[in-house]
Amino acid sequence: MNHGLTDEQLALEEAVKRFLSETLTLNRLRTFVASDCAFDKPLLQGLNQMGVPGLMTPQEFGGSGLGFMEAALVAEQFGAAAAPAPFISTVVMATQALLLTTNEDARKEWLPRIASGQVRMAVGFASPLSGQIGENHAVMIAGKLNAKLTAMLEADGATHLLVFTADGSAAIVDVCDVRFETQASVDMTRRIASVTINDAAAQPLSFQLGDELAAVQKVLDAGRLAIACDTLGAAQTMLTRSVAYATERQQFGRQIGSFQGVKYMLADMVTQLEPCRSLAWHSAMLMNQGSTDAHVSVLQTRAHVADVAREVSRMAIEVHGGVGFTDMLGMPFWFRRIAFNRQILGTPERCREEAALAQGWV
Repeated sequence: MNHGLTDEQLALEEAVKRFLSETLTLNRLRTFVASDCAFDKPLLQGLNQMGVPGLMTPQEFGGSGLGFMEAALVAEQFGAAAAPAPFISTVVMATQALLLTTNEDARKEWLPRIASGQVRMAVGFASPLSGQIGENHAVMIAGKLNAKLTAMLEADGATHLLVFTADGSAAIVDVCDVRFETQASVDMTRRIASVTINDAAAQPLSFQLGDELAAVQKVLDAGRLAIACDTLGAAQTMLTRSVAYATERQQFGRQIGSFQGVKYMLADMVTQLEPCRSLAWHSAMLMNQGSTDAHVSVLQTRAHVADVAREVSRMAIEVHGGVGFTDMLGMPFWFRRIAFNRQILGTPERCREEAALAQGWV
């Protein structure tokens, strides 16, 4: 079996990579961080023109009809560029939820609007579904939604929220009916939000009777895979920049990359990181196939990539020496993104526990 990328996938990856690298310079990122914006609007407009919001939306609803493999490739490039733009919640998780719903009217209403970039939909989960720290609750009664959700990814700047209750049912609510408390996160390019919803009119999403929690699981798997790939991209950038720095920086009349200790660190970073890409691609392929092995594979991928990326980011900072801790070369953008991704939608420890439960080990 050929596990390599197709020409179309390579073209997509290269197009997104080129656009992000040309658009998101370090100065652009610094300017964004100093602003009070939820996301980089010109960047978002460019991504909309490229059709990124409709990546996973079927063609009949105005999207590209692509799968998890393509989403994984794009997510990696978002992480590589530390892109301050919504992707994981709207393009991956919300789209997946709408594809799983039995409500055909909801698909017709929301998928075209997501694909066009008109709607940005953050996704939240009541405890204990997502594995987040803290007590999140959400209750839907007689078409009215009441909820208290913390640490919501991409809620800042969203137009709508998709909220899952503890029993696996879901509802869509307009942000006009939501009270937000936006908070800075360790990732300077992404803020989180706590939201309070009181008796807000909401559109319910129904799933196959008796299969509601399985639908939630698939939505979470999609988000966790995207987060793992975003982390992979950030770690790859830290490695690439470390290699470049080691060949330019000189001490005692020699490039520091010629020193054995630095060589070993760079080699360790490569050997740890490269298998993560194969692991992520394998999980994406299983998701595309609807395999029963996909759930455990995604959980293991999410946990392993988070641990490897933490080590890669640590060694990358060490290669740069003292300057790596400063903003001079911009390394904290990717270091912080990796740290943030490690916590969102369940820590590696939580993901491994879920994988053990799924396999009947505990």
